[in-house]
This record gives sequence, C-alpha cells and structure tokens, in this order.
Amino acid sequence: MKDIRLTIDDVQRLRQQSEGAEDWRHQAVCREVEPELFFPAGSTGQHLLQIEEAKTVCRRCPVMQHCGEWALTTRMQDGVWGGMSEAERTTVLRHRARLAAKARKAATS
Repeated sequence: MKDIRLTIDDVQRLRQQSEGAEDWRHQAVCREVEPELFFPAGSTGQHLLQIEEAKTVCRRCPVMQHCGEWALTTRMQDGVWGGMSEAERTTVLRHRARLAAKARKAATS
C-alpha cells in the first residue's frame, strides 16, 4: 500500500477546491425565494403550476446547469432542481443509463 502524506498546503488547496465546487449555491437565484415553491406536494393539478413557477425562477438563474447536474449526481428525489422536475430528472437518468449500457456493450463487442 502506498504511503500518502499531505502537507498543510495540500489540505488547504483541497479545501479550497471543495469549497469552490459549492460556490454555485451562493449564486443561486432560488436563495431569495421561499423554498416551499420548489417542493410541491404533488405533480398534478395546481401543483403543475407551482412546478412551472419554480422552473421560471430556475430559468433566470446563472447556475441552473450546475444545480441540475448536482441534483442528477446526488440523485435528488424531491423538488425542482436545475429547472427539472422529479419526473424530468428520472427521465434524464434513465436516458444516461441507456447510453452508458450501449457504450459498454459496444466496448465489449
């Protein structure tokens, strides 16, 4: 097993990189909106209007793409993230899984 030693500079650099990865949250427009808007109690009727209203906020957000990717990567199940509803994120994840499976199959053929 390889012995890995980190200097204080290494730790500080890693911490800064980690914090930098979270910076997008500080720029998010949704920070100025009631959080309940992004977590409708359902996905039909009046809740569809709430989802669309949340997506409208997302569309004017400079970090919408970062937010969406974070939600996909962390498998956020509830709410509107990065301009995507729960159902839309599920569709994207399924599509990515199909593409990955095809790539794996092609690589072994």
